[in-house]
Amino acid sequence: MDSITLFITGALAAVGIYWFLCVLGPAERKGKRAVDLTGGSISAEKVQDNYKQYWSFFRRPKEIETAEKVPDFVDTFYNLVTDIYEWGWGQSFHFSPSITGKSHKDATRLHEEMAVDLIQIKPGQKILDVGCGVGGPMRAIASHSLANVVGITINEYQVNRARLHNKKAGLEALCEVVCGNFLQMPFDDNSFDGAYSIEATCHAPKLEEVYAEIYRVLKPGSMYVSYEWVTTEKFKPEDDEHVEVVQGIERGDALPGLRAYVDISETARKVGFEVVKEKDLAAPPAQPWWTRLKMGRLAYWRNHIVVQILSAVGVAPKGTVDVHEMLFKTADYLTKGGETGIFSPMHMILCRKPESSSPPESS
Repeated sequence: MDSITLFITGALAAVGIYWFLCVLGPAERKGKRAVDLTGGSISAEKVQDNYKQYWSFFRRPKEIETAEKVPDFVDTFYNLVTDIYEWGWGQSFHFSPSITGKSHKDATRLHEEMAVDLIQIKPGQKILDVGCGVGGPMRAIASHSLANVVGITINEYQVNRARLHNKKAGLEALCEVVCGNFLQMPFDDNSFDGAYSIEATCHAPKLEEVYAEIYRVLKPGSMYVSYEWVTTEKFKPEDDEHVEVVQGIERGDALPGLRAYVDISETARKVGFEVVKEKDLAAPPAQPWWTRLKMGRLAYWRNHIVVQILSAVGVAPKGTVDVHEMLFKTADYLTKGGETGIFSPMHMILCRKPESSSPPESS
């Protein structure tokens, strides 16, 4: 092989490696790159220890059920997964039904815009995003409605990422992000014109507690919509395969425990809400929401090789490979939950705080 051929071969190999590592993979070109993966607010040398700490919660299940332990549990999870989610999925950490002729990005945006349309918000009004993540839904909703959106997330790293994305999108004037616990929100009573949560309140140890907080901060007459993770009427607790799928989803997504669909409206009414509408947005004729997970299996293996290489050379923190593998296994459980119909990540409930509201019932 002459020197020119060798040079060209080397150059092509270098370009291929760069493309494989730095270009291929991100769900959004303006999101995370593979070479920038971190452990969120966790220092690089402690990522693996925190991954082990995360799994230790499941060896002490009673601790997951207590409100005092859950914030740390969820915060640790999102420190571990936020960068991988952004890199491999996008800035909206949720699912949406597939729509014929629409890209996943467009289907996601329409799913988000529907939430704010349901609560009938006008431009300039102030609404709350309960569990906002890095703010993908917030930005779509602010752009669509021209409302002022205040998001709350327990994870400080997500707050910083959301603010960065808001600035890049030119939406700082409409989008505000607060670091806090949605079980004890730092907002005044009766201060929001509406609220929504998209696949976020599933992290609450008791749904009643977060619904009561949302009820408190809403103005009388205002509306709240939530897309909830639930087991459906097809779930059979005596079926070992069903139980394995549900537990796999819980372990891989930092859930204190999946709730049955029948519990959602009951809980909303208990804290004082009027239930306006309730519907499983995943039910037929909706197209499968898990299609994107199945289509992404090849991308997962490609990305997993990338993560392994970056971890081996010290670019990605030690433990990133474990986290990525955990998320892939969880994707399998989510897919099985969707295919069998025993699980839905988008059980929609639309509620209104009465014009003349009284304090919620004590439990």
